[in-house]
Amino acid sequence: MCGILGISNIENAAHSVYKGLLTLQHRGQDAAGILSFNPRNEKFHLHKDCGLAATVFDREIIAGLQGNIAIGHTRYSTVGKGDKEDLQPLILNHPFGLGMVHNGNLVNYFEKSRDLQEREFRHPLTSNDLEVLQNILSLSLIKELASTRPSPPPSSSEVLITMLGRAVHEVYREVSGAYAVIGILAGKGMFAFRDPHGIRPLVLGKKNHPDEGGPAYCIASESTTLNFLNFDFVEDIPPGTLIFIDQNANLFKKKILAQVNEKPCMFEWVYFASPESTMAKRSVYTTRHNLGHLLAKQITKLREHENFPLDVVAPIPDSSRIAAISLAETLKLPLRELLIKNRYIQRSFILNGQENRENAVELKLSPVFSEIRGKNILLVDDSIVRGTTSKRLVAMMRRAGALRVYLAITCPPIRFPCMLGLDFPSANELVAYKRSADQVAQEIGADKIIYLGQEDLKAAINLPDLCMACLDGNYPVDITASREFQARR
Repeated sequence: MCGILGISNIENAAHSVYKGLLTLQHRGQDAAGILSFNPRNEKFHLHKDCGLAATVFDREIIAGLQGNIAIGHTRYSTVGKGDKEDLQPLILNHPFGLGMVHNGNLVNYFEKSRDLQEREFRHPLTSNDLEVLQNILSLSLIKELASTRPSPPPSSSEVLITMLGRAVHEVYREVSGAYAVIGILAGKGMFAFRDPHGIRPLVLGKKNHPDEGGPAYCIASESTTLNFLNFDFVEDIPPGTLIFIDQNANLFKKKILAQVNEKPCMFEWVYFASPESTMAKRSVYTTRHNLGHLLAKQITKLREHENFPLDVVAPIPDSSRIAAISLAETLKLPLRELLIKNRYIQRSFILNGQENRENAVELKLSPVFSEIRGKNILLVDDSIVRGTTSKRLVAMMRRAGALRVYLAITCPPIRFPCMLGLDFPSANELVAYKRSADQVAQEIGADKIIYLGQEDLKAAINLPDLCMACLDGNYPVDITASREFQARR
């Protein structure tokens, strides 16, 4: 899961992209990068490095990223080792000059990487699955351009988007996985598309500014970025559809696939997305409020048959706070901040490596001893994946003098691996794999765990279909190649 952003037809576009990346930092904290294109000198300008966006860029660097079109990326590594050559954006010099960023995972990455080497003689320069996607798009577009010879390359945007559309169709045919893509064609414009199921989010915004010679456009992972940069929301980019914005600020929309089965990732609403965002016309904030309310109703029914005392509700910061407020209100229990967050520590779930995650937990959260001692505490969290955070927090609460520690989880048990953008591609890493709720509670040292049910999760998000593969094992894409992905990621 990464954050991606593209802006076109605005002076010093890289500066706006940088500001936008700050609103997407929660989606990836390993690295950040920006690629701009300057039509005046027909040059790309690129800077990327490991670290948070605020540390990767300074005024001098941003000033050097010249041009009226730019794309940016905040990285959460799920493929590769996080080496600098794997960072996005990536550039190819042919056709035209092709720069791209993406959010997601290609399940058949290793298979397609071999195909590119053996059939097309393209040697990989990175371990990033974007390179495979980019090469497939590039090769397809080159074939489209070759079919027009001896005529000159297309000069009209209408002809170009037709060719680009055929190339994107080839990506859909070749690639299995989840992906949202933004790209630059040098001297031509900016484009974007999502995987056919819309598993990864992507939104389009527009801002009118006559002084710049037409509107500016922004494409981003989340709507909160549009709001921050003062772009008006236009739409969630439909799955199976290509968006192209040419150098003259003309927007073209081309439907590539006649039918799509939209299945956005439920984890966006549960954990990843910023609460200010709206995805698929569903408010993240409202959804998390609904999650807490429905979980509280579940707990109320449970307590009618099973007695477990509760004195206070406490959120595990930060993504569970909205649900905890709603849950406490419904249960008519006091809500207290019993874990104080260190604002300078990264989100532990998306850190690389188990040791990093374990070390981050106690650095990130400190217990309020005076409010914990002698209490029966209901901790609210958005999910339990590996159990690392939960196990340490339960132990922390007991050391602080809690009588009993219960966990209320606003996501059903995660029992299946994800190969579509979340960093848990192995079932053996999952604490709920082949364990009941009581067994998970025993494993992490809690007195009880109450998970939200799958039907309540669907009701809270209120969409006709969702990707819930990590909960039910029903993957929306072909995962035949997943064994190699799991072994070699």
